[in-house]
Amino acid sequence: MSKFVEVAKIEELKSGTMKKVFAEGHEILLARVGDKYYATDNQCPHMKGDLSQGKLEGTIVTCPVHGSQFYVSDGQVVRWLKGGLMSKLGSALKMSRPLRAYNVKVEGGKVLVEF
Repeated sequence: MSKFVEVAKIEELKSGTMKKVFAEGHEILLARVGDKYYATDNQCPHMKGDLSQGKLEGTIVTCPVHGSQFYVSDGQVVRWLKGGLMSKLGSALKMSRPLRAYNVKVEGGKVLVEF
């Protein structure tokens, strides 16, 4: 049975920002785009890069290690690695992996993530 767990207060994030939070034994990337909040795994599935240290543009986060990009809205891969042979090889071999995305809701000024 799933449950929603508080991970932040709404005033902790301005639109266009993100941060790393910990809840229920998970390292989560919490992002705010406009009035919407999104939560995914914080570690890039390629080499465990800390996505909270990357760049958020709209709903796309870029890993600071090798430039992989993911939608924070659903965790899907936008780009696996940043160009070059490894990117082409990764795409050809279907090595790319999405992030796990979590359901998020806001209640009473609190941001809650479903586990």
